[in-house]
Amino acid sequence: MLEVKNLKTYFYLEDAVVKAVDGVSFEVNEGENFGIVGESGSGKSTVAYSILRLVDIPGKIVGGEILFDGKNLLALREGEMQKIRGAKISMVFQDPFTALNPVLTIGEQIAEAIRFHQGLSHQDAEAKTIEMLELVHIKNAKERFNAYPHQFSGGMQQRVVIAMALACKPKLLIADEPTTALDVTIQAEILQLIKELQQKMKLSIIFVTHNFGIVANFCNRVAVMYKGKIVEEGATRNILSQPQHIYTKQLISAIPKIK
Repeated sequence: MLEVKNLKTYFYLEDAVVKAVDGVSFEVNEGENFGIVGESGSGKSTVAYSILRLVDIPGKIVGGEILFDGKNLLALREGEMQKIRGAKISMVFQDPFTALNPVLTIGEQIAEAIRFHQGLSHQDAEAKTIEMLELVHIKNAKERFNAYPHQFSGGMQQRVVIAMALACKPKLLIADEPTTALDVTIQAEILQLIKELQQKMKLSIIFVTHNFGIVANFCNRVAVMYKGKIVEEGATRNILSQPQHIYTKQLISAIPKIK
């Protein structure tokens, strides 16, 4: 479904060029959970933003190909790319509070995406939005349609962001550390929700995280990133049992163990 070839995304600063992503290649198959794991600054989130062409200045994608269903996303015009974002490839961001517009109701924010991509009327888009809110287990969805983001807890806000990402039934979901801002109990609920929705909607997922424990429980395959490069890639069970790169070994050793 997705093939990233020799992707290079650099940030041009006044006195330096930061090679945040420097020659990254990987594939994601249909129905697969693919993990990208690494510490902060390794380039993993930049890979995610590059796939959707959401890299801001001073960042720039300077090389490579991103093939989605055979089309090179880097060669598309911005208007063509807008039709893919949210409709065929969606993203769940790290911090749900900043991902949501504080001056719009959560219902309007989801319905707007549905109207744009699916051409539904306001009434039909509202019905679809309520259906999505129910799908992510938000109680009293019809009443909460007109609520604002600040009226939701962090966990509920992340459920809203997931509902927004999945509203147009994309083929690929990019989850960029979607549990980082949440406490451990809520993290587990959100991960279970994503698993449940993947089975229902037959999604492919790229899971970006610094937590190898999450990868171990969630991903079929994993790529380990360090300083803008993939240093190791393979089946998660193989990487966990027989890591080859010293950095991978250090990440695995950092997983808390119950004695």
